[in-house]
Amino acid sequence: MGGKRTRMVNHALMSMTGFAERRGAGAGADWVWEIRAVNGKGLDLRLRLPEGIEGLEQAARAAVTAQVARGNVTLTLKLARGAEAGAPRVNAAGLAAALDALATVSQVAAQRGIELRQTAASDILILRGVLETGAAEEDTGPLLAALLADLDAALTAFNAMRAAEGQALAGVIAGQIARVAELASAARAAAEARRPLMEQALRDNLARVLAGAAEADPARVAQELALLVVKADVTEELDRLAAHVAAAGRLLAEKGAVGRKFDFLMQEFMREANTLCSKSGNADLTRIGLDLKTVIDQMREQVQNVE
Repeated sequence: MGGKRTRMVNHALMSMTGFAERRGAGAGADWVWEIRAVNGKGLDLRLRLPEGIEGLEQAARAAVTAQVARGNVTLTLKLARGAEAGAPRVNAAGLAAALDALATVSQVAAQRGIELRQTAASDILILRGVLETGAAEEDTGPLLAALLADLDAALTAFNAMRAAEGQALAGVIAGQIARVAELASAARAAAEARRPLMEQALRDNLARVLAGAAEADPARVAQELALLVVKADVTEELDRLAAHVAAAGRLLAEKGAVGRKFDFLMQEFMREANTLCSKSGNADLTRIGLDLKTVIDQMREQVQNVE
């Protein structure tokens, strides 16, 4: 029953780990986007972005969170602006005002017979307001649009890597689920095989108790022994294991972030395996239970990588 379901591999299963780099140029700048991600319980997004580009942080955060549900993600932008961006610039209005002032000074000096030396361009450039060396007030909209277009491409590459790893994870997990199904079937067979031995052992115990205690109530003793049989029965545990196998197969075929659901399901798998071992009372069944715990623990390690 579980075998066919566990062979289904969801090609959309995503890993939480991934890396992508995207280089671009335009709008007077060169840049490199880098996206790195490792496992995390939730989404922890860290942005390392340059300042001075209005709307970049908000747009970048929205772009990543729209495509990533879990993981510790670091988004880095290395930006190199063109040389003209930081070069000194002549303020036309400041220059005009300075030249008007120099003309006025020259005119007044001439009227008073004062001879002034010839003014050099360097003398004018050092006047306040003529030369600007700070960042220019500019429209960063074109640069923002170019950066976000390349971020989309970087995210596409990032998700392609996560999907490839997710496909590999799905194959491994599917094999482990199939192995759990096989062990659960073997446990059911072992439980059936031990049944006659358990019943005979209980009959022998009942006979010994009744023979050694004349005052014992046979009905009461039989009732207590029947309770022991019920407590040793592993049918419910095996039925729940089969249900968990089916649920895991459905998760592999489910789209979207399923990592947390898998985390919870691994706890349920392990709970049934532990109970099976505690109730086995049989070497073969105990061995199968221990094998189950090993496979489930290995599967839990793989599930930690699923988004």
